Amino acid sequence: MLTNETLHTLETRRSCRAYLDRQVEDKMLDAVLQAGMYAPTGMGRQSPVIVAVQNKTVRDELSRLNAAVMGNAGDPFYGAPTVLVVLADTACPTWQYDGSLVMGNLLNAAASLGLGSCWIHRAKEVFDTPRVKELLQKWGVPNAERLTGVGHCILGYPAPDGEKPAAPRKEGYVTYVR
Repeated sequence: MLTNETLHTLETRRSCRAYLDRQVEDKMLDAVLQAGMYAPTGMGRQSPVIVAVQNKTVRDELSRLNAAVMGNAGDPFYGAPTVLVVLADTACPTWQYDGSLVMGNLLNAAASLGLGSCWIHRAKEVFDTPRVKELLQKWGVPNAERLTGVGHCILGYPAPDGEKPAAPRKEGYVTYVR
């Protein structure tokens, strides 16, 4: 089977659910964000917006809001020090797909650099609240009134045993029509 560094990263990337108490270095964060910015988008519209949160107070507030959507008080961000929130402009017909591709690029870029990451859901519910719409306005995020959450990409240095090996791929995952 053919392989290269990119294919290896795609096959070995796993969700990380335990992180070291160490903030992501700027050069690593910038590289991950750059990869997210180059994700394909419908008609090249670039509808997504990424909000990089490293401020602990804000990170903890987003964690509490996310946990409240689930009805619990735990940390759905698993202690990750950085949260990359992917939002997309709902005026764009491909907003969900565009934001999902950005999330994929962020996750895979993180893995390629040795960072842990995980897609945390409930961004739509969290970022459709008046409180968080206010935060987007305060942070100067353009078109905040039209944005909705796609996902939270948590990011950090993996703790030992933070990532588990891949499960075997299911039968029937691919059907060939030749």
